[in-house]
Amino acid sequence: MSRVTAISEIGPRIAARAVGAEKLYGEGEAQVAALRGVDVELAAGEFTAIMGPSGSGKSTLMHCLAGLDTVTSGDVFVGDQQVNGMSDKDLTNLRRDQIGFIFQQFNLLPTLTAEENILLPLAIAGRKPSKDWFDRVVDTVGLAGRLHHRPSELSGGQQQRVACARALAPQPEVIFADEPTGNLDSRSGSEVLKFLQHSVRTLGQTVVMVTHDPSAASYADRVIFLADGRIVSELREPTADSVLDMMRKIDVRERVA
Repeated sequence: MSRVTAISEIGPRIAARAVGAEKLYGEGEAQVAALRGVDVELAAGEFTAIMGPSGSGKSTLMHCLAGLDTVTSGDVFVGDQQVNGMSDKDLTNLRRDQIGFIFQQFNLLPTLTAEENILLPLAIAGRKPSKDWFDRVVDTVGLAGRLHHRPSELSGGQQQRVACARALAPQPEVIFADEPTGNLDSRSGSEVLKFLQHSVRTLGQTVVMVTHDPSAASYADRVIFLADGRIVSELREPTADSVLDMMRKIDVRERVA
């Protein structure tokens, strides 16, 4: 299978990128290559989905880009900062100030209200929230009437929207979302995806989402496909059908390779 270099042609500013990224686990005969020389640029102000079969390296790529894991070789950048080689302190500051995270599990603190959960990263960083930005985020997630409710008083979709607002609150360089609709029903999942799409188009946010769901990927501006640790294709302006068709083609190629 030929190697594809996924370099964005939209916009001059790059929110995150990997250059020749390789990630190896284990040693000797037991060694597994999760990433094999990945080159990718993720444009600022764009919604990118990362897809691929199980074991393709999609989650590993996201974790390396987000500074949650380290590449074995190659380089990773968030904005103009090189992530690999950073000290633990600098990595902590980067993840706190420039990266937002949304996971399948909502990870909300049950004793805090929705508003307190949203503002928690800023409180930890000792930063005061911008009222204008906070109001815009809350308006975007549509939770103005629920800010004083605790997680147990919110539906699953509302809890995930609180988690999305929490990721947006510090105005990060990029938000990484790992299967953000995995624990939601289709209606709630659609609400969260529309919010992420809206945050990109209205607030200028950058979102990178790992998903296995073609319908979820169809909300993105761009879909990058991995197989066996390599980027093998990409789609612009995807639909659920075009994503599903590409996944089928990749599956066929993998089986005959």
